[in-house]
Amino acid sequence: MKVALGGTFDPIHDGHRNLFKRAFELGDVTVGLTSDDLAPETRHEDRYVRPFADRRRDLANELASLAAEYDRSYEIRELTEPTGIATEPAFDALVVSPETEAGANRVNEIRRENGIDPLRVEVVDHVAAEDGQRISSTRIVSGEIDEHGRPTPEREPRTRAAE
Repeated sequence: MKVALGGTFDPIHDGHRNLFKRAFELGDVTVGLTSDDLAPETRHEDRYVRPFADRRRDLANELASLAAEYDRSYEIRELTEPTGIATEPAFDALVVSPETEAGANRVNEIRRENGIDPLRVEVVDHVAAEDGQRISSTRIVSGEIDEHGRPTPEREPRTRAAE
């Protein structure tokens, strides 16, 4: 099975890792990584997103170990539009988080309009941090929690100047 998923993945955290694991359980994985132009458009908040090359490097490091563990292949492709690669006929499944399920439904509408079979949509629940709230990149960048959802000591939020 050919599986797609997409996102900004900045920084990668345990919630993302659950998405990746589910994708590799299903098949070979293609991850659409938002371009530098698209990334700010997909954020619900105004915060700095690292350059594509940096995010791609970190994503490749994460995916390589999981691909080996599941004996699967993976590919990373640049996303330049929100519906991304999933509208292509080669894919069988799309792995999403609860807040992106509506986007998956839109992808399947586009596929139907183009005479392509809809994707199997796999919704992976959020991962809770130690405080019971969900782990998110925004909370990590703001210094509330680390990538595993553990509280972090007070620190300055990451800014462009800090990069």
